[in-house]
Parts: sequence; structure tokens; C-alpha cells
Amino acid sequence: MAMKISVKVRAKLASKKPPVTDDEISQCFANATGCYLIDTREEHKSDPPTHWFIAETDRGRQLKVVFVERDEDMHIRTAYDPNEVELHLYRKLC
Repeated sequence: MAMKISVKVRAKLASKKPPVTDDEISQCFANATGCYLIDTREEHKSDPPTHWFIAETDRGRQLKVVFVERDEDMHIRTAYDPNEVELHLYRKLC
């Protein structure tokens, strides 16, 4: 599976403080040790479903990566530093 990032999403990632790079997202996929969760919140439901996980980059930065699997590719929706609620939920469920 290839990782796909649209121009719009890439611009959103670049504007984050600190910015999130394609490399960091790829590292999170490579370093992931937990599961992929499905976002079941009504405002985030999609077809195909939206998945997310939390993993570390090679430098130890934790990121929440949100993506959709489509056409055998992972289409990145966003990635950012997770908050404590997201970290707690991920640890509990994975």
C-alpha cells in the first residue's frame, strides 16, 4: 500500500505547529506497534471508514495519524500531536 497525501492536506500539515512532514508520517506507519482504530463519531464517519493510530517517529515524536484506505492506498486525512484524552483512549483500546 502506498501513502497518498493531497495538496490540501499537505498544506494543512505544513501549517501545524510544529509542522508534520511526510517522512514523520511514514515513520509512524513503520514504527506502529498498536492497532488501527476506526473513528465512529458521527461527524467523522465515512465510506470507507476513517482509521487512526498513534505512533512515534524515529526521533520519538508521537503523532496521531488519521487516514482512509481506498484503492489499496492509505489516503492521509491529517496527523498531529495527540492530546492526553487521545493517548489514554489509544492505550486503553490497543
